Amino acid sequence: MVKFIHRCIALCQRIPYSPIALLARFSIAAVFWKSGQTKVQGFALDLIGGEFQLGWPRLSDSAIDLFRDEYHMPFPQLAAPLAATAEHLFPLLLLLGLGTRFAALALVGMTLTIQLFVYPGAYPTHGTWAALLLVLVAQGPGRVSLDAWIARRY
Repeated sequence: MVKFIHRCIALCQRIPYSPIALLARFSIAAVFWKSGQTKVQGFALDLIGGEFQLGWPRLSDSAIDLFRDEYHMPFPQLAAPLAATAEHLFPLLLLLGLGTRFAALALVGMTLTIQLFVYPGAYPTHGTWAALLLVLVAQGPGRVSLDAWIARRY
């Protein structure tokens, strides 16, 4: 039985990190991107759902109300556009694998803010997000990334 367990562990250890990192990057980027899309008008991009609306993005009419009334954030006029920008910029960086550790760390900060100040009861969801992001911070984006390409080239 011990040999079987050791063989199973050895087999699991042969799973390459790069596909895991790519899945982690795509999955967590989608969470934040979709949230960011709810805060903007004039631009929609959902490759999986097939929604495309090209145009100049602007803060949706309801975004500031959301930050003020539901999230109870101080300075909603500042917090709403900053969050919408972050929820588009950092997921894009994760997808590209560019500045991956920085982008993941920024989203960890955003996750902590959401957990502590907005939805404190959603710790199972936020813990999952944080775990994925911290794996990317600790281990990097994997080989299928611009970070890896830059590292190999320079």
